[in-house]
Amino acid sequence: MYLEAEKAVLMGQSYTIGNRQLTRANLASIRAAIDDLIAGGAVIDGETNSRSMAKRVVFME
Repeated sequence: MYLEAEKAVLMGQSYTIGNRQLTRANLASIRAAIDDLIAGGAVIDGETNSRSMAKRVVFME
């Protein structure tokens, strides 16, 4: 949803309907939320997180 919001803001920050002017959310706030989610390990559909790696532990005697 954040990516959709970012796209909407990038396509037009404000718009007018009749005599009312509406302003979309702040792009910096949206981008910060996306960055926080990615830093926390979230991935965008179809992408992999380069920081997450499978690890295998082998116990030896």
